Amino acid sequence: MNGFNPLKGVINAIPIPEGRLTEVLRIEGMSKIFQQKHHTVNALKNIHCTVYQGEMVAIMGTSGSGKSTLLNMISAIDEPTEGALFLFGKEAHDIYQEPKASKFRKENIGFIFQSFHLLKDLSVEDNIALPLILNDVPSKDIKGRVQQMMEKLNIAAWAKHRPNELSGGQKQRVAIARAIIANPPILLADEPTGALDVNTTDEILGLLVDLQKTMNQTMLLVTHDPYVATYANRVLFFHDGAIVDSYQNTQTAEDLDCILAKFKLITRGDV
Repeated sequence: MNGFNPLKGVINAIPIPEGRLTEVLRIEGMSKIFQQKHHTVNALKNIHCTVYQGEMVAIMGTSGSGKSTLLNMISAIDEPTEGALFLFGKEAHDIYQEPKASKFRKENIGFIFQSFHLLKDLSVEDNIALPLILNDVPSKDIKGRVQQMMEKLNIAAWAKHRPNELSGGQKQRVAIARAIIANPPILLADEPTGALDVNTTDEILGLLVDLQKTMNQTMLLVTHDPYVATYANRVLFFHDGAIVDSYQNTQTAEDLDCILAKFKLITRGDV
């Protein structure tokens, strides 16, 4: 893309200090089989991975490689065929059945989507307040927390605006505010810059890195863009439902080339 600076992402990445890691999420032996009329689809195959406090992990892979399926398992939207999910070292039992699934998402997961998913009839401040309302936060506390979050993300001037009055970057800032307002341990971002232009992409990625640093926020970021992946601490490469490779960003100019080279091998099936 025109205007991309290949050094910007690696400079902004936040290093995770070794020896002081707190496990937030652990997935052990997770598989997902979809039974079709005449065949089966192995969407996930024996996934093992651990994500640590304050770490941003990028998940890359071709279409249909299992990236979104994994997010659905982590957020209890869909139930794995096999395997277990651990949160802060404790197995999350029975989270795939309602009402426990909704409770799990409400207490532990923040979502950011490519298409923002803002409610068009609500103002910016009301969209941001939704997770607090769902968590039964007293109304007298909601206004102050929403105001504080809008100021943190530089969107207070748009508090009374509706989503259709905002630019793409402004909508994504509102979506990020909504995702983190309830302080979820895990933030899931599914192609968060996919609908944005180059300059706004840098702006949103820089904001996510800042939140990672100031809030010690743990994030999983699904992307098909090697440039976006340079902002993460670590990259997991998916192919045909499995983790086939990984890369630890070094915060040097080599990161983009290394990620791109690995991704090219995956897209060609050379794994």
